[in-house]
Amino acid sequence: MAGTKEHPKPPEQDFHDPYGHGHSVAAWVSVTVVMFGALLMTIAVAVGWDMLWLFVVGTVVAVVVGPVSGKVLGAMGFGAQRQPGH
Repeated sequence: MAGTKEHPKPPEQDFHDPYGHGHSVAAWVSVTVVMFGALLMTIAVAVGWDMLWLFVVGTVVAVVVGPVSGKVLGAMGFGAQRQPGH
């Protein structure tokens, strides 16, 4: 159409995430295990004192197993890969 301006396209932005926050199998597995431990603790609290053992198991899963699984998977090469020079 005559007399209309064409808007310029925005410049392409290069997404730069040197730490790879959450973009790895290790991060997803670790967070999933921690959330499962929190679910176990929540169920134990909802049921009552009879499930104190489940609360303890959920705590161990959330506090120990989750972070350790993330570190182990990261050491095995499933963690976020750093860019050269960063």
